[in-house]
Amino acid sequence: MSEAPTRWAWVDVDLDAIRHNVEHLRSVAAPSALWAVVKADGYGHGAVEVACAALDAGAEGLCVALVQEGIELREAGIDAPILVLSEQPVDLVDDLVRYRLMATVYTVAFIEALAAAARGRSVEGVPVHLKIDTGMQRVGTQVEGVAEVVATIESHSPTLLLVGVFTHLAMADEPDDDFTDTQLARFDGALADLARIRSGTNPARLLVHAANSAAALVHPAARRSFVRAGIAVYGISPGHGVDSSCGELRPALSLNARVSHVKRVVAGSAISYGQRHTFVRDTTVATVPIGYADGVPRRLFSVGGHVLLRGRRCPIVGAVTMDQLMVDVGADRVVPGDQVVLIGEQDGPAGRQRIRAEDWADLLGTIGYEIVCGIGPRVTRRHARSIDVEMLAGGDARTAR
Repeated sequence: MSEAPTRWAWVDVDLDAIRHNVEHLRSVAAPSALWAVVKADGYGHGAVEVACAALDAGAEGLCVALVQEGIELREAGIDAPILVLSEQPVDLVDDLVRYRLMATVYTVAFIEALAAAARGRSVEGVPVHLKIDTGMQRVGTQVEGVAEVVATIESHSPTLLLVGVFTHLAMADEPDDDFTDTQLARFDGALADLARIRSGTNPARLLVHAANSAAALVHPAARRSFVRAGIAVYGISPGHGVDSSCGELRPALSLNARVSHVKRVVAGSAISYGQRHTFVRDTTVATVPIGYADGVPRRLFSVGGHVLLRGRRCPIVGAVTMDQLMVDVGADRVVPGDQVVLIGEQDGPAGRQRIRAEDWADLLGTIGYEIVCGIGPRVTRRHARSIDVEMLAGGDARTAR
């Protein structure tokens, strides 16, 4: 376990769960390989630690959203392939080349800027992945624009090298919706056009990828050269439509705190900003030093949010404040220092109790992704590990065992 928390609120991350999830997803997606998505600080779990655990479990590459995220991994000594999933500001293209990051491309202007940066560093064979928009309508070249973009890439050969082609699926977590099939058909059409454009080359050498976590789990047709596994790596379901395929996943993150203050309150009194909760009986209230600045949504109290304390579910009472929240512990004897579990598991008189990120998401009308990504940076992350991340510095994390 890494360093003790510097405050009475912390996250524990189980890296063995990360490894287990990667191994399970690899078995599901085989013979496709797996690249782990570690953007947004590993979905709030710690990018470097998660990346090392995923590579140790057999992931063949990593995906990030930002150049800065890729640099963090390189500076930690990780030498695996790293794909930046969208075009970046052109003033960062030099860093893309310098840190040997795979660039995603889909516009002529960005390709020209990237090629100029590579020539400025006298680098050849800079790998790029072409992103094709098949219906997500976020980023990517349109299917009908593939020829122009590919021609631009190849006009800069051997400075730039097209090594991959991919798309992103918008509805993969809803298996009964046929839009995924529509997107894959458009993608296959674009790949066929690409093969004609690049006659004389071997299209089988291209890395082709389309599957996110949900597609990796339930859409075999989307599993191509590799799957880009994100949320499932962390043991969280991509959506209720694929819950039945997530039974083997193990949540890696728990959010914890300690009771900082205990007091008795009387019936008829109210609590917290706005006095929105009035007590109907005399009871005991515990204050917990974690709040919305740390990622606990302010309105969690109003939708039925609970914590685990002494193995029992205790309701949050009153509006969650910036740095603290309060819970009604009833007649339980609670003292400052008692551990509180906001997300995770705790043993109690009625057996093991659990609150999942998905439970918060359901209460709040959002998704598990937003819950874990929203846990703020002032909450210390502690990583339980059976490999030493520091041993990977200066070497290839893929070879560490």
